[in-house]
Amino acid sequence: MHISHRWLHDYLDFDLSPSKTSELLTDLGLEVEGLTSYQSIKGGLEGIIVGEVISCKQHPNADRLKVTEVNLGDQVVQIVCGAPNVAEGQKVPVATVGTLLYPTEGEPFKIKKSKIRGEESYGMICAEDEMGIGTSHDGILVLPEDTKIGIPLSNLFETYEDHIYEIGLTPNRSDAMSHYGVARDLRAGLALEKSQPPLNTIPISSFHVENTTSPIEIEVEEHELVPRYLGVVISGIEVKESPTWLKDRLKSIGLNPINNIVDVTNFILHGLGQPLHAFDYNKIKGSKVVVRKAKQSEKLLCLDEVDRELDTDDLVICDTEGPMCIAGVFGGLDSGVQADTKGIFLEAAYFNPVSVRKTAKRHGLNTDSSFRFERGVDPNFILTARDRATQLILEIAGGELIELADLYPNPINENEVVFSFDRCRKLCGVEISDEAILDILNQLDIHMVSDSEEEVVLKIPTYRVDVTREADVIEEVLRIYGFNQVPIPDKLNASLTFHKKPDRDKIYNIAADLLVSNGFNEIMNNSLTSSSNWENISSKAFKPENDVQLLNPLSNELDVMRQTMIFGGLKNIVHNQNRQAPDLKLFELGNCYRKDVEGYSQSAHLSIWLTGAKKAENWAEKTNNSSFYTLKGMVESILNKLGINKNPKIEELKNDLLEDGYEIRIANKAVAEMGWIKPEICKSFGVKSQVFYAEFNWDQVIEASVMNKTQFQILPKTQFVRRDFSLLLNRSVSFREISEIAKKTDKKILKEVGLFDVYEGKNLPDGKKSYAVSFIFQDDEKTLKDKQIDGIMDEIRKQLERQLSAELR
Repeated sequence: MHISHRWLHDYLDFDLSPSKTSELLTDLGLEVEGLTSYQSIKGGLEGIIVGEVISCKQHPNADRLKVTEVNLGDQVVQIVCGAPNVAEGQKVPVATVGTLLYPTEGEPFKIKKSKIRGEESYGMICAEDEMGIGTSHDGILVLPEDTKIGIPLSNLFETYEDHIYEIGLTPNRSDAMSHYGVARDLRAGLALEKSQPPLNTIPISSFHVENTTSPIEIEVEEHELVPRYLGVVISGIEVKESPTWLKDRLKSIGLNPINNIVDVTNFILHGLGQPLHAFDYNKIKGSKVVVRKAKQSEKLLCLDEVDRELDTDDLVICDTEGPMCIAGVFGGLDSGVQADTKGIFLEAAYFNPVSVRKTAKRHGLNTDSSFRFERGVDPNFILTARDRATQLILEIAGGELIELADLYPNPINENEVVFSFDRCRKLCGVEISDEAILDILNQLDIHMVSDSEEEVVLKIPTYRVDVTREADVIEEVLRIYGFNQVPIPDKLNASLTFHKKPDRDKIYNIAADLLVSNGFNEIMNNSLTSSSNWENISSKAFKPENDVQLLNPLSNELDVMRQTMIFGGLKNIVHNQNRQAPDLKLFELGNCYRKDVEGYSQSAHLSIWLTGAKKAENWAEKTNNSSFYTLKGMVESILNKLGINKNPKIEELKNDLLEDGYEIRIANKAVAEMGWIKPEICKSFGVKSQVFYAEFNWDQVIEASVMNKTQFQILPKTQFVRRDFSLLLNRSVSFREISEIAKKTDKKILKEVGLFDVYEGKNLPDGKKSYAVSFIFQDDEKTLKDKQIDGIMDEIRKQLERQLSAELR
């Protein structure tokens, strides 16, 4: 937010320099993030003086150049000039050697002594655009004949100079969204320094309604959303350029003047913090203004020439035919003030902050008006702002007052807070006398209405919407007293705290350290995601109707809470792959959210993504891609590290976003699942490589860790034996079916069934795929014989052929 130093002086007389004012505002909680100087004519015309052309001759070596002699008062200099209108006897602006010029367009440039086509030149006779005072470049600027030579040009062209504060306003400080609000805070800060300038009275005249020949009827249908609505009708105005002082005020804070009516509304908005809107009176159909919610399928052509379809929850300002304005957010193009406007209806209102915020976010609009209404304006200051605007319009646009209206059926009263001086001192950590506290509160317009021996009742002004509790009042006291005035203690006291078991952070750090030591990088995605993720994805486990919808989303890309972590990781992967980083090992701990018939649920998950090469490319060894078994090994390592791998049960994968894989259950509860993400899902996100994915139900991991007891197991005396099958299968067959058949065939020495290669593509019949399956055999007491293993393998083959129509390749 930009605040003008000179504009502040309109409301408060103080003699602090801009730098000292910056320090005080920052100490008061209005942090000044930048301080810049402003000049209406950049450079202030420094180095440019009035000269008189005493001779003008043709350049001997150039047809379009003239060699002139110019009297600067204390010296005569030769200047080569290319302007077609330069002539002897003219009074002209001259930029002397060393002057830095700031042209209207282009970069600044410095005037140097030069030689042009063999003739020396000691300066430059300037055109308007070369000095930044206009746009004309037809020729040099010729000054009046009676202009005195040798004087600075700045004596003839008044420049407006100012200092601008850039304040990083926090969302709760709606009271400081204007120059008047900042001046109020500055007054309180100066009072503590024994300098107590009062706020200047806002100049307002008493108004007399001259006639009521064309009144406007105002009807407010939504009093809860519009507690107060004021209107003014002024006829016979002249829409024209604003006076210089008004344009300078607006330009200094980065606003472009438009016309006198619109400029007044902007002046009041930034000066007093109250948004206003001016309608062309003659374009209000039926001479009636209705404040209501939009109807189904209603549209409004807005000031930015975008035709917006309105929502039935949008509050709109209408005439008898339809909407003219989105209340508190954006005006309509057809009802706005134009050059031929002769009468206006000036609106000033208090709109419900929540309603304005939802409407602004719904339409993706962020205007100066919505910025203030969203945070809350002062409902009891609106009348002052309206009357000041009315007075200014009558002064600079003329006209007569036809009608004044103020609809305020249920006045908003000041909030009351019970306050204790002792609690204030205790919370502030510093001894402040009751008198000093009361003095600070009075400077903040917080007044005591009743008191007792221990507590007092304070009345909070309506412009302080953020002060609702005693703690808020205490914060205000400390803010004005000065955080820097609180003494730093000589010692720091601390107490020991005991964490409840299990320590979730400790358990996570064990897993995270293991992952990082194996080359993984931790990521952190937003819990908000887009409902459009489901557009090209069909899932039985995860459905769009199970999304937790946001009532007031920040954007269409962040409108639901995530059900699964998969999508966020895929976006990270494609982001990195598009930047030549295809080999990724990622993990993330976060919450997932779900809505079903039983209500809303939230659960913690640890997710792992693997894609690309297993190790970084190097000359010493061949690069191998990560596989399902790379992921499987990592999952088992985490379970082993946490000591919760006792008697794991492998079951059918329920996450149908994965192509294949399995679920690990411990104590009959799902702890983890792993597999590879379906190619069509990867493709929909733009991921070009195979992605392996594992997800831990972290709540179940924590629960399993509580039941875990350290156990020991005797190492087997013999080595394991491995056998492999390469199987041709129907595409519908899953690895889980193969594993179950094999384990039913032998339950004694078959320890593990694994999948180490999958192929679908050329040289295979339609509807078929190839699985390479490993079988691990081991007897803890004796060495296995080939005959025993061959018999089991043969029986597994027969069962696979019989039950799954499998073929050995």
